Amino acid sequence: MFNFQLLKSFIKHRLIAKTRHGVHSPFVYRLIDEVIYDFNHRSEYNDIEQLRSELLSDRRLISITDLGAGSHVNNNKRKEVRQLAKSALKPPALAKLIHRLTNDLKPHNIIELGTCLGLTTAYLAKAAPDARVISIEGCPETAKVAAENLARLDLDRVSVLTGNFDEVFPRVLAGQQTADLIFVDGNHRKEATLNYFHWALPHMKDEGMMIFDDIYWSKGMEEAWEDIKAHPDVTVTIDLFWIGLVFFRKGQAKEHFKVRF
Repeated sequence: MFNFQLLKSFIKHRLIAKTRHGVHSPFVYRLIDEVIYDFNHRSEYNDIEQLRSELLSDRRLISITDLGAGSHVNNNKRKEVRQLAKSALKPPALAKLIHRLTNDLKPHNIIELGTCLGLTTAYLAKAAPDARVISIEGCPETAKVAAENLARLDLDRVSVLTGNFDEVFPRVLAGQQTADLIFVDGNHRKEATLNYFHWALPHMKDEGMMIFDDIYWSKGMEEAWEDIKAHPDVTVTIDLFWIGLVFFRKGQAKEHFKVRF
């Protein structure tokens, strides 16, 4: 089913979003110029994109357990891996952007909500090879394929945990003092998204980052994004339409940016 709400929001975003020109924050200008708009090829992309090609031809059938808002594309209970790869994996340009953002942040630990087939997880792990990566996936059979993919890429510092985010995420947070990077890519509902944000807040490291996927997925997600931006602990946000970046930088003036990507 075509998402008219998403199209309307995209057109509105394109009309008002900026490039690096007109951005007066040195921190954000540098991030846009050196990271977001760095489209140079990196060798770390090669084996992940090769794996993507293979997954797009993978006819294995798996049972889908969907604990979130479902898919606008195809929400059947049984899917071929190639169908899931086509509809649910981050496009290469966006996955590579997440890699660059992670590499620039240099986190010691990363938590991902929504492993899917593990490609974005791989991009996160390769961007910070010394970091401990914990990825949570609600669907057991999808998580199994993801674990196989990560093993193929020799990413042994990644743990894939299976279960409901509401149960697993608080346990993961309780197991570490601070969180450097949290990527929220699952259960695209307003209440759930705000829960993840508030649960993570006490653990976020100063100058840490949260990335929220699909902030324009629905009206509820747009409302959640606005609530997150308004929180007093949030100092800088960058709205790239497809994802939203949230920064916690004590001493910096509160600013929000819409940037074309």
